[in-house]
Amino acid sequence: MAKINFGGVEEEVVTREEFPLEKARQVLENETVAVLGYGVQGPAQALNLRDNGIRVIVGQKSGSRSWEKALKDGWEPGKTLFSLEEAAERGTLIQYLISDAGQVAMWPKIKSCLKAGDALYFSHGFSIVYRDQTKVIAPDFIDVILVAPKGSGASVRANFLNGSGINSSYAVHQDYTGRAKERTLAAGIAIGSGYLFPTTFQNEVYSDLTGERGILMGALAGVMEAQYAVLRKHGHTPSEAFNETVEELTQSLIRLVSQNGMDWMYANTSTTAQRGALDWGQEFRKAVAPVFDRLYQSVVDGEETRIVLQANGATDYKEKLEVELEAMRSSEMWQAGAAVRSLRPENWQKAG
Repeated sequence: MAKINFGGVEEEVVTREEFPLEKARQVLENETVAVLGYGVQGPAQALNLRDNGIRVIVGQKSGSRSWEKALKDGWEPGKTLFSLEEAAERGTLIQYLISDAGQVAMWPKIKSCLKAGDALYFSHGFSIVYRDQTKVIAPDFIDVILVAPKGSGASVRANFLNGSGINSSYAVHQDYTGRAKERTLAAGIAIGSGYLFPTTFQNEVYSDLTGERGILMGALAGVMEAQYAVLRKHGHTPSEAFNETVEELTQSLIRLVSQNGMDWMYANTSTTAQRGALDWGQEFRKAVAPVFDRLYQSVVDGEETRIVLQANGATDYKEKLEVELEAMRSSEMWQAGAAVRSLRPENWQKAG
């Protein structure tokens, strides 16, 4: 493992240098990786594994949209594409990548397919950590492991294809075989991780639920909507409000922050922007800190889990979700966004 200093705190991470792909192939040589679910993370991880020469099969409900997607991606029924249960029976390292609510619903069937020495792999600690609510309690004759890519499935695949990989956390919850950690690291490298950093199932789910409700999606969307509304209220056009709120951030600044850090961003902007951002950044931090405290406690208490399972388990969940998404989609801000995106050079229509 490589020891890296993160702002004065030393952590151990696993890179492709310490654990190369060839080693991962050797560790997984006698494994059949069964990817259960072909929705969000499933396609990327399955395709990356296949491209890296790992024996992999996919489990998905026949006739579903995800089944059709798997067919288009080259998975063959009866050879590399099976029902969820049959894939679980055939696999030795079972990647449980269906939705959290789906994991709860399918667990009794999947549990009955597990064999002594199998590894049950998660990309989210949800079902195991909140087992009092999910009832997902792993038998004691298997390894229970986690590799959690820090990005969407689309990013996992895109980063793999461009050779960069996406960072992932990893954890071992239960080591029955004595090889659980080795299997975890091998799987993490084989799905295309840039590097792997250690966590626990509990820490992963606490940070993940906080992050996606916070800065990664919920807080970001909320702050954008608030700024856009203020600018529109004071007479700015939709185009100006959207460009100052979203377009400049996503098309320019965030890329520079990713490459160089926020300190570099502050140092390489106008003195006017620099001073204002430094001062108002403190104001925003003080304003949102109590919200993040309440959010984190809601995650720890299991309240967020209760909400997720109740909402996602409803028979009309997808219909209600579409109503919410349509309200966002049809809002002036995101209608302006669609118009702005259409004007990007790569979307220009060629004359004639």
